[in-house]
Amino acid sequence: MTRFAPEELRAVLGAGPLAFPVTCFGADLGFDEPAYRDHLAWLGEHPAAGLFAAGGTGEFFSLTPAEVGLVTRAAVAETAGRVPVLAPAGYGTALAVEMAKDAEAAGADGILLLPPYLTEASQDGLIAHVKAVCAATSLGVIVYHRANAAYTARAVAALLDACPNLVGFKDGVGDIELMSRLYATLGDRLLYVGGLPTAEVYALPYLELGVTTYSSALFNFIPEFAVAFYDAVRAQDRAGVYARLSEFVLPYLEIRNRRAGYAVSIVKAGMTAVGRPAGPVRPPLTDLTEAELAELTDLVKKVAR
Repeated sequence: MTRFAPEELRAVLGAGPLAFPVTCFGADLGFDEPAYRDHLAWLGEHPAAGLFAAGGTGEFFSLTPAEVGLVTRAAVAETAGRVPVLAPAGYGTALAVEMAKDAEAAGADGILLLPPYLTEASQDGLIAHVKAVCAATSLGVIVYHRANAAYTARAVAALLDACPNLVGFKDGVGDIELMSRLYATLGDRLLYVGGLPTAEVYALPYLELGVTTYSSALFNFIPEFAVAFYDAVRAQDRAGVYARLSEFVLPYLEIRNRRAGYAVSIVKAGMTAVGRPAGPVRPPLTDLTEAELAELTDLVKKVAR
């Protein structure tokens, strides 16, 4: 049985930064479970409100369903109840339902429902998709609003009424009007999660929209910096937030934005920069060049402890 009722999970996750660990691969691009568990053990030395196994930063899109199950089980075993573990579900509805059921069987505490694969969908289709996944599990479910899973405020309200275990809305679009409308109409019935790439950039203004937490990819390799950044956001310490943006985050974005897919690749490069390599990214992603890695390493040295 899950350790958190959906409403409890919503409260717990909203109280701190969210860790989205990379998935460690060997030179053969196979899942390296010992390295992954070692990475989670290191991350566990730093406070996070939740850990999302095999999420976007964890290259969900490059994993087989069986590997998703392996990564989820490794995360559940390594964290041993110290932090809520959320597992991914995605692709078509039938496969997403299977993934949600397997996540519950694996001992996960919640589900992050990623966008369906490839095809566009109407709001009615998205509603049916989310309903099917929510009905397949007793775990709390967070929907990821991104790409071809762009929900309207009306659709989210309908889902919230229909699905008692729908607990969160992760925004990966950046539609300020939608976020304002959601919080104005639904209030604290939902957990609002910042999910734009390098969410720290948007964290302070999003706080005013009810977004109390976000997915921190930086937590993978500079966790002390990531936690301090989150604390500055929650304290509404504008000077502290913008100083950290100028010192590290904005120069980091300059490297990240050079090539499509670098939002994930640069995180694994960051781990190499701090002496904790997690292996290469899988195709279709590409790793940073040696010159870019050297540039990132110099940048990381300014903030790593």
